[in-house]
Amino acid sequence: MIKDFLIFNFIGKENLIGLRVDNNFYIHDFDKKTDTDQLVLSVLNIIKKYKVNIDDNFSVLVNSGPGSFSSLRTSLAVAKGIKISKKVKLFGYKNSDLGQFSLANIEVLIKKKLFQKNLIKPIYLS
Repeated sequence: MIKDFLIFNFIGKENLIGLRVDNNFYIHDFDKKTDTDQLVLSVLNIIKKYKVNIDDNFSVLVNSGPGSFSSLRTSLAVAKGIKISKKVKLFGYKNSDLGQFSLANIEVLIKKKLFQKNLIKPIYLS
């Protein structure tokens, strides 16, 4: 069961990061002018701000598309980096399976197991 997680919803529009830790859920949104290069710094700031302990019980969920090539590749690269460095579980989900970005919808996604383990096959918009 996925309890504490970091979720990336980077598809080129309304780019969001969600963090669930200790039964609290936080959302960080990026304005349209924000470059995806800021993603790593933002993740580090969020982890530091909420004093998150990332260990092998932590999970990372990442949107695998469809979406913008650069946005998807950046979020996948950051998620994969966290997986490798912290040995967390990594899962991918399709944008159509989530709907609106909210804790309730994310919990439905997790409960129905609408994610892929050991991804990564992103779907790009042309």
